[in-house]
Amino acid sequence: MPTVIETVHELSLVHLSDYDGSWEAFDNGDPMAGADDASEKLITVRALESTLDLSADEAEPGILEEGWEARLEEIRTRINELDDRRAEINDELRRVDDRIDRVAPFAELGVDIDLLSGYESVDVLVGEGSLEDVEAAVSASDDVRAFETFTGGNVVAIVAAPAESADESPIDDALVGVEFTRYEVPDTDQSPDDYVADLERRKRDLESQLDDIDADLEEIKREEAGFLLRAEEELTIEVQQAEAPLQFATTDHAFVAEGWLPTEEYDRLVATLNDAVGDSVEVEELVRADYNDEGYPTRTEDVDHGGSGGAEETTEEEERDVATQEAIADGGTTAASGDVVTMVDEPPVIQDNTGPAKPFEFLLRLIDRPKYSELDPTVVLLLTFPAFYGFMLGDLGYGMLYTAAGFFLYSRFDEDIIRSLGAIGMWAGGFTMLFGVLYGEIFGLHVLGELLFSHGPPLRKGIQPAFSQFSQTWLLVSVFIGLAHLTLGYVFGFVNDLDHGVGDAYFENGSWALLMIGLWTWIFSRHLGAAKPNFLFEVFGSGSEAALELGFTGFPAEIGQFVALPLMLIGFVTMVYGEVRHYGALGIIIGGLESFNVFGDVLSYLRIAAVILAKAGMAFVVNMLFFGVYVVETDHGAEWHFGTSHAPQHMLEQGTYHGHEVSEVMFSGLLHGGILMALIGVVVLVIGHVVVLLLGITSAGLQGIRLEYVEFFNRFYEGGGRKFEPFGRVRSDDEE
Repeated sequence: MPTVIETVHELSLVHLSDYDGSWEAFDNGDPMAGADDASEKLITVRALESTLDLSADEAEPGILEEGWEARLEEIRTRINELDDRRAEINDELRRVDDRIDRVAPFAELGVDIDLLSGYESVDVLVGEGSLEDVEAAVSASDDVRAFETFTGGNVVAIVAAPAESADESPIDDALVGVEFTRYEVPDTDQSPDDYVADLERRKRDLESQLDDIDADLEEIKREEAGFLLRAEEELTIEVQQAEAPLQFATTDHAFVAEGWLPTEEYDRLVATLNDAVGDSVEVEELVRADYNDEGYPTRTEDVDHGGSGGAEETTEEEERDVATQEAIADGGTTAASGDVVTMVDEPPVIQDNTGPAKPFEFLLRLIDRPKYSELDPTVVLLLTFPAFYGFMLGDLGYGMLYTAAGFFLYSRFDEDIIRSLGAIGMWAGGFTMLFGVLYGEIFGLHVLGELLFSHGPPLRKGIQPAFSQFSQTWLLVSVFIGLAHLTLGYVFGFVNDLDHGVGDAYFENGSWALLMIGLWTWIFSRHLGAAKPNFLFEVFGSGSEAALELGFTGFPAEIGQFVALPLMLIGFVTMVYGEVRHYGALGIIIGGLESFNVFGDVLSYLRIAAVILAKAGMAFVVNMLFFGVYVVETDHGAEWHFGTSHAPQHMLEQGTYHGHEVSEVMFSGLLHGGILMALIGVVVLVIGHVVVLLLGITSAGLQGIRLEYVEFFNRFYEGGGRKFEPFGRVRSDDEE
């Protein structure tokens, strides 16, 4: 067993499965000799690293020489002595600080501390409270025949002569019910100032000792970091190997180990084990299979490595029977046969995404890792999230800043999470720049369109009256994006559910997609067109009302009546039938109510258009405050122009702009109000754009993520997959 374990560990290919104890005569194995000792040493090494605040990236692992255990014990003794001494000093420091805090009120009184205690004939009490309330309470007490008070700040000292019949603490009794905080009188004959000065000197001495201890620990860290890291690595390997039998099914003469590995690595595993132990081990590839979300094979293929016969399809039920059959010990040999499965569990997952998509696994893992039986949507995140983000913000200047920030995170940090955020930021910034060019905007200024396009930019955000048709266009574009996104989600869900049969996959996904497509095809058709908003058929048509002249004026009424409505009806009926299969007669009500989701879920994507208009409006206001804005009347409506080259008031007095009337000044602009106002304007401009930049992350970023997680993933994604962690791989500190 030890040779097999060591060989498999060195290969780092097999993700071991845990034996579930279900076989008669087989038990989970016991740790190998030395496991407890290695575990104790490993705990010691990690505790020392924690004390030294040592991480793996601070030094390269060194070399372990013979007798390294004695060196480890020497380091442990030195560090523990220093750490214990540091704990003692910290405890004394806390006591000193507490004594300094307690003597502070007495300094306000201006009375020597030794005069506030040690009397037999009078009672003295010092505390904080209302002098008026204290004097009233004490004077009203029958236990006090005379008293005097001294004050300093909020501190009150009461010296009282008790009556003959008074109890031991007459002042305490008198102040019952009065809001009063009592201070213990320090045991010293020094003045408050001298007392505090001595404590401060002691505090500085203790802090100096702490600095010396920290310096000694830092020196040990410099000298022994490589040794400790190497010791941790070696001990981790030793513990992993020693505790591996806990996952095996064992008898006195045999053991069975099962695990997962990539199919293409099977031959290398067999060859290496045969070289190591020869005929003492039998290795068998049990099955290549597709698995459902419960961990059972849905399509299995028996593997033949040289024998007769071919692949045979088996059912899920048959595999469950195979999984529970009894194993018989084979004296003296370690074996795993093709009919032996120690535990039915879902295979671990290797997310093998290409370079550009790799960082987007981070967004996926914020929810959970995909199961082996699920489609991995990481590539879809790569293709959609940055596009959503850039489409909503669409500004060359903001995009450049997002890209620069992303590059900084990606290039300056080693942590995978931060690098992933940086890469995502660069993708989002790139799409923001792309759409910024198409919108013709840089930091909200509409100057790129005139520089890059002879007739203005091809796209507008639509906040100006002259281009208001674009605001309606983005509503429809948002709907189209939602339809495409959700349809893809239903397709993914259909593929995931095919293991339950085509019928189940259709009822769970296809019926919903059919209902949604039918409904929205009808909405965009001319059937009952008088009841629908005109812009549905105008913004992609032609003429002055069209933002983008694509010639689309709606589907013909016949398409809506004879294609869309039947599709919607078929989808509705089959969707309700699917709900009835789950919930019985109640499914009719549930299905009827949930059918409205295909309308509301698509409308949820209108948040894309909302963010476009909101962010454009915010950037416009910031620039308007600084540059000012004048209004130019054109044939297709009012255009708003910033006073970048001339003051808005000057343009109004001039009367025309490119042959069109300048009708009014919306705002004169801080830039044109003198030096002081211009300086204030610069502050407003910078802070304003920083706010828009940050809100772009919280609005466009969060709204884009919401559309992915809530709308898209809910159609097909469950998550809960296990990461492929081959036996022999040492997990790094920064992994999840």
